Amino acid sequence: MLIMAISFFTNCLKAQNNMNTNQALSPKEQSIISIAALTAKGDLSDLKTELNTGLETGLTINQIKEELVHLYAYCGFPRSIRGLQTFMEVLDERKTKGIIDVLGAETSPIQDNRSKYERGKKVIEKLTLTPPEEPLTGYSAFAPEIDVFLKEHLFADIFERDVLTYSERELVTISVISSIGGAEPMLRAHLNICLNVGLTPEQLQQFVTIIKSTVGRKEAKAAQKVLDGVLESRFKETK
Repeated sequence: MLIMAISFFTNCLKAQNNMNTNQALSPKEQSIISIAALTAKGDLSDLKTELNTGLETGLTINQIKEELVHLYAYCGFPRSIRGLQTFMEVLDERKTKGIIDVLGAETSPIQDNRSKYERGKKVIEKLTLTPPEEPLTGYSAFAPEIDVFLKEHLFADIFERDVLTYSERELVTISVISSIGGAEPMLRAHLNICLNVGLTPEQLQQFVTIIKSTVGRKEAKAAQKVLDGVLESRFKETK
């Protein structure tokens, strides 16, 4: 029944949101997931292998650097910096072998005169398809400073950078959250955003499979439970 619901839900989303017609994650997207998950777990040995794989699939140096910077917002500077240091080692090793990797595009300047807080609110609206809550509620009302940091830094400073697309950033985000565990409400929110920005239920099911093979059964089982709940809820909304 759930499989039938997912299939129906996918078709509805395609018609409504002009979603990506590819039902499988691309090799680049798969590598983005594995790199983020391994970095979050601190598995630097396997990360070296996956960084090489990512470059071979066509990810640019700047795309991988951007991914490793992005994930610090979800698993901290220590993991992010160790990931960057590991990537530097991989690039040096490849250079000694005569491999020249593509640097890729740099981030474009932000051409927007609004405050970062207002820009961050607009990004959140694009991702969630709903305007941010006003007045503040929950943890944002309890600690207004974190609301400012989230909107100004995470959703303006980071999400506005165009080296990665919104869907690629969301793949990084859900990979990190699934790998560290214990943050199911945040995972639920970002899985919904994944659907909003064009990822399909089939692709998210594939994401769970990659988490299982990269990180472990426990993390994949927890992610699958949250994903099932998200898809069931979204399917009900389309009826």
